[in-house]
Amino acid sequence: MLELAVQQIVNGLLVGTIYTMMALGLMVILGTLNVINMAQGEFYMLGGYFSYFATARLGLDYFSSIGVAMLLTAMIGMLVERSAVRPFLSRPSYVVFLSTLAVSMMLMDAAQLVFSPEPQRISTPFPLSPIIIGPIYLTVQKIVIFVIAAAIIVGFAVFLKYARLGMAIRALARDRDTALLMGINADRIHTLTFGIGAALAGAAGALIGAMFSVYPTMGELPLLKSFALVVMGGLGSVGGVLVAGLILGVAEGLTAGFISSGLTDLVAFVTLIVVLLVRPQGLSSRRLWHG
Repeated sequence: MLELAVQQIVNGLLVGTIYTMMALGLMVILGTLNVINMAQGEFYMLGGYFSYFATARLGLDYFSSIGVAMLLTAMIGMLVERSAVRPFLSRPSYVVFLSTLAVSMMLMDAAQLVFSPEPQRISTPFPLSPIIIGPIYLTVQKIVIFVIAAAIIVGFAVFLKYARLGMAIRALARDRDTALLMGINADRIHTLTFGIGAALAGAAGALIGAMFSVYPTMGELPLLKSFALVVMGGLGSVGGVLVAGLILGVAEGLTAGFISSGLTDLVAFVTLIVVLLVRPQGLSSRRLWHG
């Protein structure tokens, strides 16, 4: 029983880091543009497909395919911002919400036409033989994916706090009027922020696709879980979203191991309710913006 619990916790931490990546992309777009990006799940899906085609059709190695996935999803994200978000920013918020929802549906339908609904698995060069550490069974693939996800999360946090563009994003999110008076180009920052948020989702899709599979509707539930993580962690808190993601991953792992794998998706929203009952402000009171 204890061995199973430890194994499921480890598995949950791995999945939790990937959830966190997608949620951070959603968070930075919401915090900077005040836009709920309903296409974030499709950026996640496209990242998986881009990684798959980079390895299966172009012959690139898996690590390079992650970079390709991030670059291409960033470009699509910036295109979506220019064409489906910016023209409606002066309209009521529900108009932008519906616009990104329309983009989400179009991308999902296009993926089914182009890629077919058949799931695809991203090939990796890592051996599948287990590495046994006490009661824990791991594979090289899982370890590498966890390290990559953790590195991207840390890199994003450092970028947001110390890089010039990251500081501009934070300034615009924290006090838009002051940021504009200081000469920050809001349109440029909006486009780049959307690209960064899409790239984080694309990287998450490339990582999860190597563990499981890639298919056109794979982003639906992760999108909803990402919303839950942003609320649980607190808007503007990278650390809070990370903690929320790890809690969710572990909760899902334990649910799958001890109750039923069919209930794991329910866990995200039960966990959200419990956290908000205990801490209505979210897990973290510290923010990179809003205070």
